[in-house]
Amino acid sequence: MNQSYHVKLDAFEGPLDLLLHLINQYEIDIYDIPVSQITEQYMNYIHTMQRLELNIASEYLVMAATLIAIKSNMLLPKQEFNDVPDDYMEDPREELMQRLIEYRKYKEAAENFKDIETDANQIFTRPPALFDDIVSVAPPMIQGDVSIYEMLGALGKMFERKKWNEPLDTKVKRAEISIEQRMEDVMRIVKKTKEGVLFDRLFTSNSRSQLVVTFLALLELMKNNEVYCIQKNHFEELYVCSMGA
Repeated sequence: MNQSYHVKLDAFEGPLDLLLHLINQYEIDIYDIPVSQITEQYMNYIHTMQRLELNIASEYLVMAATLIAIKSNMLLPKQEFNDVPDDYMEDPREELMQRLIEYRKYKEAAENFKDIETDANQIFTRPPALFDDIVSVAPPMIQGDVSIYEMLGALGKMFERKKWNEPLDTKVKRAEISIEQRMEDVMRIVKKTKEGVLFDRLFTSNSRSQLVVTFLALLELMKNNEVYCIQKNHFEELYVCSMGA
């Protein structure tokens, strides 16, 4: 018996967020986007989501169609108009570029407000009081700056390295592992080393259910400030570390 394994993740912020991530990762000039390259990388992420059968929002697929249309438009031979100067030729990337610039402004503003809120939350007021005992407070834990898109990128590369190009096993087994159980398994593995565990080591089976459950367990552990992912440089290996290490 075969059954689709669909999961909806709220961690995805939208296709513009993914595009901005790719622009930052590949150090692309937002005013001169290489559409062919960005389309290829964007589709790699979409294919990884589809292989996991994540419930991709339709807006991601709309953006994919938009990118392909822009790419096709730019490949077409340009028509020559004697009465239209070259400076006025419409760039098919213009609308997308403006959307990305506006999105980046809002995203940066939101980050600034978040920093202000975080700083404000560290300020506490109360009436004067005598303290007989001084209580030391542990500093807040800081998560790694690895995003869900970098985790998806690592998954895609893992598929290629392990040659998991054949259809993933979708056979429903009698006993499926729960996310809570997988969280415990991941923590047990991660706590064994202070240097962190290679991301790939947590994915030992090409069973779709196992892949998805492990991925969700990682996200939940990161959300709970129990683990964090680190990556020294773009395109390098991801490592999962315990917050208590």
